[in-house]
Parts: sequence; structure tokens; C-alpha cells
Amino acid sequence: MQLFIEQVLNGIGNGVVYGSVALALVLVFRTTGVLNFAQGEMALFSTYISWKLTTTGMPVVGAIAISMAIAFIAGAATERTLIRPMEGRSPLNVVIITLGLFLGLNSLAQLIFGVDPQQMPTPFPEGSVSFIGDARIQKETIGLIVVLLLECLALWFLLNRTTLGLKLRAVAGNPDSARLHGIRAGSMLMLGWGMSAAIGALAGSLVAAERTGFDSSLMQTILVYALASAALGGFASIWGAVIAGLVVGIADALTIQYVDALDGIEVVLPLALILVVLVVMPNGLFGKRTVERV
Repeated sequence: MQLFIEQVLNGIGNGVVYGSVALALVLVFRTTGVLNFAQGEMALFSTYISWKLTTTGMPVVGAIAISMAIAFIAGAATERTLIRPMEGRSPLNVVIITLGLFLGLNSLAQLIFGVDPQQMPTPFPEGSVSFIGDARIQKETIGLIVVLLLECLALWFLLNRTTLGLKLRAVAGNPDSARLHGIRAGSMLMLGWGMSAAIGALAGSLVAAERTGFDSSLMQTILVYALASAALGGFASIWGAVIAGLVVGIADALTIQYVDALDGIEVVLPLALILVVLVVMPNGLFGKRTVERV
């Protein structure tokens, strides 16, 4: 029982990471209708910026804040220069662009920052606290959970209780209709990409701080798990992405511990989840079914 609890806690720690990246994926999808496959590498590049700033003596919180601001501007510029010209064309064009951006950012990060592992300082206190019995949970994990909950509350309030959020959702649902109502669709799309990039920058920096070291491969596996979380929770649900991230994290930890199979079996889990969800529940566990008139 003790081992089971410890694995669940480990899974929660990983699940918070997956949920954070899934949150960025859901945000850009919910506000722009685009699935950004380069989300992980955008977060990676921002993480390197955070790390570089900390090497100059800047406090880690300030470094992360600056990298988030830079990521916001870069995300908005990406939408304006790369995504906007594809408006009205096949969605496959956007997929190809984001995949190309994935490869380009990863190569650029290696070119600028090198391939050697780096250590990102943590903004959270070190150590652990008792949870159940002799099981302990890391303070960094508690900090990640708190940050993720605050992100969810802020985004939920923005999208559901503000005029700006209504405009973002209107543009994502029907850009042409939104324009007829006087909404500047282009500005809303840029804002959605900028916010998603900023959230990704925060997630990447916190993930790197949790690891003993990070390199250019930091976000690649995490992106797969985040996609599984977003698909499981529903690409239109903020809370769904977070809850599904925890589910995926716990399932992954238990699979590694209890499934006696070939090495790498845990990677099969997110792929299997994506397949099952797309076949059985295309809208995810918390997604909303849409009805269109023919």
C-alpha cells in the first residue's frame, strides 16, 4: 500500500507537468481553433531564456516573468507572420507549419544554447512534507499544483466572465460572424497565441526547475503526454485538460511500477489513450458536443 501511495504521488507530480502543457494547448485551440504542435519547443526556447537570465544573477521568479513576456510577444508574432497567411486554407497547412516550427525551434535552441545539460534554479522551497503514513510529497510538487490551479482559475475567469474572453471564444467559434459584430478577429487570434506561449513558458521553466538537468529534448516526451491529456479531457475544456493530465500522470507512474514488460512500455500509454478517446469519445471526457445545421 505504501508503494502504491508513493507511485500515485509521483504520478501527481508528473501529471501537474502534463496538465500545464495541455493547458497551453487547450488555450490556443479554444481561442484560435488551431492545434499547435510546436507548443513544447516554444516552451523549451522560453525555458532556455529563463535559465540564461538566472546565470546573470537575476532571481528565478523575475527571469521566468521576463521569459513569459518575451514568449507572449513571440507567440503573437508567430500567429501574425506564419499562421495568419494560412487563414482560409486547408488546416493541413497550419499543421505542417507548426511541425516545421517544432523542428526549427529545437535546432535553433541547440545552436544558440548548446546541447550540454543545464540546471534551472527552482522558485519553490526544497524538501518534502508528510502525506499519508510514511509517504511524502515534494514541496516542488505542491508548488506546481498551486501554480496550475491559479492558472486554471485565471483562464476560466477570463474566458467565461469577461468581455475579452467572450470575444476570444467568438472568434474561435466563427471568425466571420465575429467580424460582422465588430470584433477585431486578428487581434484576438494574436492574443490567444501570445497567452498560450506565455503559459507554455511558465510550464517549461517550472518543469526544468523540477528536473536535475534539462537539454533540448526536455519537452518532446512531455508534449506527447500533454496531447494525450488534452485529448482525454477535451480540447475545449480547461479543467478537463488539468484533470486528464493528473489521470495520465498517475496511470503512467503505475504502469512503470506494476507492468512487467519491455522498457518504454509507458510511452505506449498516452498513444493508446489518444486512440481510445478519438474512437470512443471524440470530444473527450469533458468536451462539449457541437451540433451544426446542414
